[in-house]
Amino acid sequence: MHKVLRVLSGLAVPVLTAAVITAGSPGFGAYKVKQGDTLSHIAGRYGTSVMTLVALNKLPGNGNAIYAGEVLKVPAKRSPTRTAQPAKRSQLGRVTYVVKRGDTVSKIAKRFKCSQANLLAANGLRSGDRIYAGKPLQVPVKLHPKKPPKKARTDNTFAGRTYADHIVAQANRNRAILKQRKLQTRTQMRSLIVTTSKRYGVDPQLALAVSWQESGWKQRVVSPANAIGAMQVIPSTGKFASSIVGRKLDLLKPQDNVTAGVVLLSRLTGAARLDLAVAGYYQGLGGVKKNGVYPDTKLYVKNVLRIKAQLERGWDPLR
Repeated sequence: MHKVLRVLSGLAVPVLTAAVITAGSPGFGAYKVKQGDTLSHIAGRYGTSVMTLVALNKLPGNGNAIYAGEVLKVPAKRSPTRTAQPAKRSQLGRVTYVVKRGDTVSKIAKRFKCSQANLLAANGLRSGDRIYAGKPLQVPVKLHPKKPPKKARTDNTFAGRTYADHIVAQANRNRAILKQRKLQTRTQMRSLIVTTSKRYGVDPQLALAVSWQESGWKQRVVSPANAIGAMQVIPSTGKFASSIVGRKLDLLKPQDNVTAGVVLLSRLTGAARLDLAVAGYYQGLGGVKKNGVYPDTKLYVKNVLRIKAQLERGWDPLR
C-alpha cells in the first residue's frame, strides 16, 4: 500500500483498457492522490486518458470522487519521446520586420536568433530569393511566457500594517507550536490574569479588558506581527518585561505571557494617564508621544475602556 511507485506487470486488464494504453507499455505503476488533484490532471501527467484511469481503477461514475491519499493504478511512465515537440512549437510567435538596406536573410535570421529555413518558410520564400529594403518580413521568434503574477499575501497584514516576511514566518512558527499544545481554557486564563494583575499592582479589570480586546482571553492567538498569546505580546516587549522581572519569559507559556503583558501595563499606567497608557499598549508610548494617537489606536482605546466599564458592572463575556 505504501510502495507508491512499485511497478506491476503481467496483470490482465479489460480489452478496452488494454487498447487505450499505448502498445509497448511495460506495465503499470501506482500514484497516490494529493490534495487538489483531479483525474484529468493525473491522466495528463501519465500520458493517458480519464477513461483509462476510470477503467483501470474501477472508479464509480466518471471518476470525480477521488480523494487525497487514495492510490490509483496508472500506466507506467515511458521515456520521453518526440510527442513533446508540439508544446515547443506552441512557444513560437512572429514579429514583423521591415527590411533595411544591406540586410540579407542570414543577417536577419542571426539578429532574431532563428534559422534561415524557418525565416524563409514563414514568408513563402525559397533559398536564393531576393529581399529588398522596405519589404515586411514575418520573423519567427521564441515567446517567453509571462510569469503569472505573484498572489498578494494575506497573512502579512494586521490592522492596516504590513509586516516583513521574517516576522510573519516567526509568527507562523509560533502559531504552529501553540496549535500542538494543550492550553488553558478562557476561564482559566481569566483567573490567571486576575491573580497576576494583583501581584503587580495592576487593576485586574484593565488587564482583563486589554486581553479580551486583544485575544478574547485565548493563549493560542498569534498575529502577523508576531504578537503572541492572551496578552498579544511581541518578542521585544517580552525581553523588556524579562529584564524587569529578572528572568527570561517564554511568551508561549500562559503564565509568562500574562506576566509580560501585566508588567507592561504596570509601567504604562505609572507613566501616563489611563487613556494614554492603553494607547501605549497598542501603539507604543514612545510612538504616541512622538506621533500622537493614530485613528485605529483611538478606536482601540475606546473599546478597551468600554470593556473595562462593562466588566466593572459585572459583565461576563463567557456566559
